Amino acid sequence: VASGAQDIQADAASLMTFKCTGCGAEVTVNTANAMTARCHWCRHVFGVNEQVANGAVPDAVLPFHIKKDDAIARIRQFVDKRRLFALKAFKEQFTPENVIGVYLPYMIVDGNVSADVAGHGEIKTREYTQGSGDKKVTYYDADVYQVDRHVDFTVDDLTLESSGERGNLDTRTNTNNIINTILPFDTKNAVKWNASYLSGHSTEKRDRDVEQLRPRLEDQLLSIARAQVKASVNRYDRGVRWEQERLDVHGTRWVSMYLPVWLYSYHQPGSNGGMLHYIAVNGRTGETMGSVPVQQWKLLLAALTAGTVLEGLALWMVI
Repeated sequence: VASGAQDIQADAASLMTFKCTGCGAEVTVNTANAMTARCHWCRHVFGVNEQVANGAVPDAVLPFHIKKDDAIARIRQFVDKRRLFALKAFKEQFTPENVIGVYLPYMIVDGNVSADVAGHGEIKTREYTQGSGDKKVTYYDADVYQVDRHVDFTVDDLTLESSGERGNLDTRTNTNNIINTILPFDTKNAVKWNASYLSGHSTEKRDRDVEQLRPRLEDQLLSIARAQVKASVNRYDRGVRWEQERLDVHGTRWVSMYLPVWLYSYHQPGSNGGMLHYIAVNGRTGETMGSVPVQQWKLLLAALTAGTVLEGLALWMVI
């Protein structure tokens, strides 16, 4: 576990006081929402660069490559393709220039892993139909096999959200899952932490420790294991149902890192606090994905129209 990924200490204050190297004045930085500050006397800009025990400062940062103008253009293009069904209030208030560059906290994990999975696979031997008309039923016969697989593999630079708010994927209240769709990041190009990269951008502070993230890591590792053995069970044409799984993690390496995202948000009013929509642009690759609130009646009308057209085509084919 790297120094920036150490456990967050509950009794460690987020307020840190520094002596300005420009004029000697003391300036306080609230690391809960900022990693840089400007001296109010000489306007010298400095940042929190040294590692601190409470995990406020990450190990590395991946600088922005996509410029703001490029991100604005990508967000505008994304919305234009979906404007037809977009909520009227959203279209009226849409201002892509309000996009914000945000450094989001992640844990970057390397791992050496073994996994065992066991279950039953089926190979179809015969298919036949009984009955007629509406009572016609199709049956099949299959040979059932006990299937066991073992796989050893390593993972390199697996990314896990280390912000509790960002890791909340409750689709009833937010579209945080959008952030996952713009992965991956080229984390190999990250540089040693330097607060100067944060100038002009917003940041979120990590609030999840390694142990809190282990269940999510193990869930992803099991998904990787299933994918690793998939090619070896293609002969079971009826599929395989995995009923037992075992994961052995032999070793991991955890590094805390800030990753760059251009973020545009829109709050749609509604019950239970409404819905928070995001459009996100990967600050390195430009990959763009988002959620645009829609007019439900327009979707319903389009569906009914499409159904009418299909019904008419079917009638024409019958005639």
